[in-house]
Amino acid sequence: MTAFTTETPTRTPSVGTARTRVEGRDKVTGAARYAGEVPFADLAHGWLVLSTVARGRISAVDSAPVLAMPGVLAVLEHGNAPRVETDYVGLMGMKPDPTCAVFQHDRVPHLGWPVALVVAETSEQAREAAEALVVHYEQVPHDVGFTGEHPDAYPVDGHMPGVTEKGDLDAALAASAFVVDAEYTTPEEHHNPMEPHAATARWDDGRLEVIDSNQGATWVVGELANLFSLDPASVRVRSEHVGGGFGSKGVRAHQVAAVMAATVLQRPVRVVLTRRQMFSLAGYRSPTIQRVRLGADTGGRLRALEHRSVSLTSTVHEFVEPSAGVARVMYDADAHHTANRVVRLDVPTPTFMRAPGEAPGSFALEAALDELAEQCGIDPIELRLRNEPAKGPVSGLPFAGRNLTACFREGARRFGWAERDPRPGLRRDGRWLLGTGTAAASFPSGAAPSTATATAHPDGTFTVRISAADIGTGARTALTLVAADALQVPPERVTVRIGDSDFGPAMIAGGSMGTRSWSWAITVAAGELRERLALGADIPPEGITVRSDTTEAIGALAPAERHSFGAQFAEVAVDVSTGEVRVRRMLGLFAAGRIVNPLTARNQFLGGMIWGISMALHEEAVRDGASGGHVGADLAGYHVATHADVPRIEADWIEDTDPSDPVGIKGIGEIGIVGAAAAIANAVWHATGTRHRSLPIRPDRVIRAGAPRA
Repeated sequence: MTAFTTETPTRTPSVGTARTRVEGRDKVTGAARYAGEVPFADLAHGWLVLSTVARGRISAVDSAPVLAMPGVLAVLEHGNAPRVETDYVGLMGMKPDPTCAVFQHDRVPHLGWPVALVVAETSEQAREAAEALVVHYEQVPHDVGFTGEHPDAYPVDGHMPGVTEKGDLDAALAASAFVVDAEYTTPEEHHNPMEPHAATARWDDGRLEVIDSNQGATWVVGELANLFSLDPASVRVRSEHVGGGFGSKGVRAHQVAAVMAATVLQRPVRVVLTRRQMFSLAGYRSPTIQRVRLGADTGGRLRALEHRSVSLTSTVHEFVEPSAGVARVMYDADAHHTANRVVRLDVPTPTFMRAPGEAPGSFALEAALDELAEQCGIDPIELRLRNEPAKGPVSGLPFAGRNLTACFREGARRFGWAERDPRPGLRRDGRWLLGTGTAAASFPSGAAPSTATATAHPDGTFTVRISAADIGTGARTALTLVAADALQVPPERVTVRIGDSDFGPAMIAGGSMGTRSWSWAITVAAGELRERLALGADIPPEGITVRSDTTEAIGALAPAERHSFGAQFAEVAVDVSTGEVRVRRMLGLFAAGRIVNPLTARNQFLGGMIWGISMALHEEAVRDGASGGHVGADLAGYHVATHADVPRIEADWIEDTDPSDPVGIKGIGEIGIVGAAAAIANAVWHATGTRHRSLPIRPDRVIRAGAPRA
């Protein structure tokens, strides 16, 4: 038995120092296993069969010929699949997407709807059989046409109110010296994480175990337990390494299908989605059509702000892309109206995607602010600073830190904004027209109740267990640093284990709330453990373990507007003869709370900004009206930014503290993309004198816009 020893209080804190990922070596050597790589004895493989019509009914499934093929074990479809429960409320008060409840009826609500699962001894046999399966349909006309003035569009609350209103909008606009009234559109966008979605299900001594790629093990446990009417304690979900998620890796059809097959066959079954299948089964960001109306006085102060957004959803599940929500935080006006509406179409259900609402919403709002600055003859940064609100424009709550002004001032200094000639279309570099643009960014900083355990071992080491998910953000490393500081020991003495639902309930990796929520729980557990050990108690062979639960502490937080903020800057070069747009440099300055690990934090900021380049210039999923499906549902047809598109990018942060917050951490996973596309679009206007209100800014759109006015 060993007594606890601690270091001197003068030790250098681990939080705030750059650290490489604790699992980095395992990942680059292949020792880290992802969901589709974990070996199991007697493993069978499932392959999903998706509908080839966009609306109708299944009239017949010709299973017999497929069942006779080599290695085929089963064909699950609506006529023989286990029944599941769908009448429940899951995470965040939302009902489950019926797409998860696979093979429950004969209806087909969109192209790519799961209609069967073929299970075989090998993946190759399953795929061959799935491609041979003949499914007969009674097809009916479908509608995938998305327009902003669709007669059936209606407001939806989602995770925020659908509509907010104050003041007389028409009167405020009429009294304004300057008015902007413009429509902005963003296309359908897809997540495409490097690791495709994968799950393996098996029954072990009456307990369901799922090895999965997800953003929250306890989230998946809750959904599977509800769907299959199981005691949550009889379900275990493990997800140690995840190759990207961006909001898409919740509960999907492939996990449910794997559980069904494992139940029927009583052996482990793995289902992995193909890249093409992910386009219809993994969710996506809905296209948006947004109308922004701004009215300002002669000094540029807003008197009227209206931001209305329409997005689409499926006919089977209601999901809203809340793009108008960003206006409720960024700017105030005497008359302030916002609305998020949806229209139901014969398409798959959209889902959360990095900065849901804020990414497309900031493009429209920040582009409109730039247009207003042009009308007013005021510098775009100065216009934003003149409209800094003293409190939440809609909520009326105080801001728990709003350092946007400092971000703009420091960013402008570093970017050389003072030398910018505001007139568009003047700067040239050979065939290139050059321009610079800027935009503001914000994203909520929340925390959710979580549990964690901290164990002291006799050899002086510690183990922390929490059902966190590291989806590539470096969360495992950040939590190691947080735990080390809370225990007052070097990080080398701390092992953090994550991705196992048996560790207890914890927040998902989503909403930029993961690290903050998990760190809070770990800090409490580690602090209590230190207090016990400081009394000089011997440590038994099994160690001493303390469990925390932050439910009460988070519930006691004073209401406030809690957000990360940022200022984005971009310089572009445009060739109007070829339509080519090149981003030459970008700078992002952020106020994002306490930075745990500068190395991985900068990685997150840069990753978001690169995605902003992709959003501004490349990403666009196009639907074929005739089939209802995508044109080019793969990474050849769906364009993303690659190395040649990424210029010199810098990301940094300023001091940003909230004395009322015991953790001090804010989310950084999503703030990097917010405002980035708007900054690029505003820079394109400065280069050419032409406004592009529709993303992406494709070469054909640039060519149609023509050369700048003389």
